[in-house]
Amino acid sequence: MSTAPRPGITPEFAAAYREIMCEGLLNECETTKKVLAAIPDTKREYRPDPKARTAWDLAWHIASEDVQFVEQITEGRFTFPDPRYDKERPNSVAELVAWYDKNFKRAVQRLRAMTPAQLTSPINFLGMFNLPAVFYLGFMNNHSVHHRGQLATYLRPMGSKVPPIYGGSADEPLQMPATA
Repeated sequence: MSTAPRPGITPEFAAAYREIMCEGLLNECETTKKVLAAIPDTKREYRPDPKARTAWDLAWHIASEDVQFVEQITEGRFTFPDPRYDKERPNSVAELVAWYDKNFKRAVQRLRAMTPAQLTSPINFLGMFNLPAVFYLGFMNNHSVHHRGQLATYLRPMGSKVPPIYGGSADEPLQMPATA
């Protein structure tokens, strides 16, 4: 894949796209917290296959990478894995949900403070991409949704319920409002 810079985008587009993505990411954060909270603490080590991550490892991957991704966009550089987060790993599901809520929202606030010039500046992504900073928000969202879907498939075999993600689930069906 080419790492050559892409044609520029306007600062106005970058700022508007950032705001649209921030609103969407904060909504996704709420859904992700519900999926994380559904992990039974007593079954955190569940994995559906020997090659799969444990539920706990996958949950930490989702939470920490969401925060790292947004923070590294604001810093204008990508470094994965980022050892800063190793010492912050929570000890329980409730602590993980609280850590994610606090740190992701803080990272989004930092993102909202970026100037249009920062948003349009290219960032090299591990030699694979060289995109304007703001475009990594879509990539980050896709990464998070992908792994959240993986984790959601672990929940029933662990004896938990799948919360609503995009509409209802078999465990929590969508409740349609009564029509007059």
